[in-house]
Amino acid sequence: MNAVAETLDRPATRADTRSMANALRMLAVDAVQQANSGHPGMPMGMAEIAVALWDRHLKHNPRNPDWPDRDRFVLSNGHGSMLLYGLLHLTGYDLSIDELKRFRQLHSKTPGHPEVGVTPGVETTTGPLGQGFANAVGMALAEALFAREFNRPGHEIVDHRTYAFVGDGCLMEGISHEAASLAGTFGLGKLVVLYDDNGISIDGYVAQWFADDTPARFAAYGWNVLRDVDGHDVDAVDRALREARTSQQPTLICCKTVIGKGAPSMAGTHDVHGAPLGAKEAAATREALDWPHAPFEIPSSIRHAWDARETGAAAESDWTQRFEAYRAHYPDQAAEFERRARGALPAGWRQAARALVGDANREAQSIATRKASQNAIEGLARALPELLGGSADLTGSNLTRWKDAIDLQPVESSSPCNYIHFGVREFGMSAVLNGVALHRGYLPFGGTFLTFSDYSRNALRMAALMKTRTAFVFTHDSIGLGEDGPTHQSVEHAASLRLIPGLDVWRPCDTVETAQAWVSAVDRDRPSCLLLSRQNLPFVARSEQQVDAIERGGYVLRDWPDASGPNDKCVVLIATGSEVALALGAIEPLREAGILARVVSMPSTNVFDRQSFAWRERVLPPGVPRVAVEAGVTAFWRQYVGLEGGVVGIDTFGESAPASALFEHFGLTIGAVVDEVQRVVTSSRSL
Repeated sequence: MNAVAETLDRPATRADTRSMANALRMLAVDAVQQANSGHPGMPMGMAEIAVALWDRHLKHNPRNPDWPDRDRFVLSNGHGSMLLYGLLHLTGYDLSIDELKRFRQLHSKTPGHPEVGVTPGVETTTGPLGQGFANAVGMALAEALFAREFNRPGHEIVDHRTYAFVGDGCLMEGISHEAASLAGTFGLGKLVVLYDDNGISIDGYVAQWFADDTPARFAAYGWNVLRDVDGHDVDAVDRALREARTSQQPTLICCKTVIGKGAPSMAGTHDVHGAPLGAKEAAATREALDWPHAPFEIPSSIRHAWDARETGAAAESDWTQRFEAYRAHYPDQAAEFERRARGALPAGWRQAARALVGDANREAQSIATRKASQNAIEGLARALPELLGGSADLTGSNLTRWKDAIDLQPVESSSPCNYIHFGVREFGMSAVLNGVALHRGYLPFGGTFLTFSDYSRNALRMAALMKTRTAFVFTHDSIGLGEDGPTHQSVEHAASLRLIPGLDVWRPCDTVETAQAWVSAVDRDRPSCLLLSRQNLPFVARSEQQVDAIERGGYVLRDWPDASGPNDKCVVLIATGSEVALALGAIEPLREAGILARVVSMPSTNVFDRQSFAWRERVLPPGVPRVAVEAGVTAFWRQYVGLEGGVVGIDTFGESAPASALFEHFGLTIGAVVDEVQRVVTSSRSL
């Protein structure tokens, strides 16, 4: 056991654990009562578990919440957020009692569910049940890989654990199966999950709808399972946590608890789950717990018992000394560790990014954008040692693996790796990747088919909410995948993903736009989705100025002839992905019909929408008829073409047939584009 662990291993009799637990209970009762909203039951039921972990085991420094080798703590059952806020406040984080009094109020640091970036010490945003659990798996995975990469004999600078609290709701969600199976297979021995087994959810006693043998289930995943721990006995939980340290596999500690413990008439019932106790029951709880203090009042002796600032600073100081010894022996690795722990990109990133896009432009390949993506990943991997990729069992189709990638070898291996086979677990993969990104040290991405983004959707939303730098690669982006039919052909997916705030969705038309999409995904502190074709797409020649403009999300790819537009014979064609070729193909037949077309490629509407008004108006000048072309639902494009404009798309599900036959069948052809333009221009002239 290292010096840090010894510092945190305090005797069980060090403080009045009953009073420490009751302080957490009453802060939750008082905050929920004042807000007239919240979930007091879980904090009251898990108070002793929190004392055992946070007071005796958790390695953290309230004065520096971002210390790289801190333990990570995830409250997966995030509805019990007041437990975490109480812990952060009492242990010394920058979370005042006034913020606890403002629980669930506008712009407070104590929102209804924990949010990373809002509250100091919160590691991930939780609330959608099960996803915090999966994030914790991602954090533990990142720790294991970081340790493999940077630790040296006698110099273990990466040596922390990931702890998660979960409830019945987390384990009922299917994502818990996906993530737990991965954690057991990968052998993530520094992951410890404490299960609040209270038998209650919002609807009542869970035995009526959740009769799983949870310990047996996790044992089958390959976890170390500790059964029937008394969750109200701090010493019993402490012993279980000590035992978990010795396991080479992830550990599930099954803690038997009473929800709302301390509330005389409501404890053990679903009434205490998601509503204030009420003034009468709150007063009775104070009396039952022998807690004579006013709301939000914590005696100084209890504050002193909880205060972790001194021990946290000592733990970080110990690590800093060890890191300086590491630096003396391995200066280059130490500098690289610090860069990656900060989330900074390499010094030569700008040059590498320009070279990546420039090479794609010079090579002028007409290939599928999924293959163009693989080429880009190959270049990125040479410039970004932190790149960590994977796929949900579709590596050969998504083309997410590069030539020199090293596959993760589960359990027994200690070799560094940068590629993960997630199996058929799209949702689990996406949430695990978010956890990896939150941990820092890696730039994670994962792939599947676009139609299966539906399985991942809430993890994509959470990535956007948390601003994680996660890249989601979605190939087979339209009816262009052909014979697999409507179950696999994306129609509404691109449009629906674009509606998620903070998520950059790219649908590139060729190798150059694909390379720029990857560069932007790496460059920006937000998640990105890359929607890529199965079929080959033609290379489009561009000027250097046009290549530079791709990063704006929408730009003029082919313009009207000099000095001829815009006028009443002009139209703007907006297209993405494989349909850019249709728009370009329509230029000449439209000219023969007396209509001049400007083609705007818009690989990312999200990025385009963030550009200045001047740029957007320059690309899409007002008063000129517009027609959008995309192999997807048409309603999305009305915001760009207006009610008078036109859209060539598809508002039905697809069919099973070769891609060429499908594009013809659904009217996604050059002729259809020409017809729609003529209709729109004629209508416009008649107004």
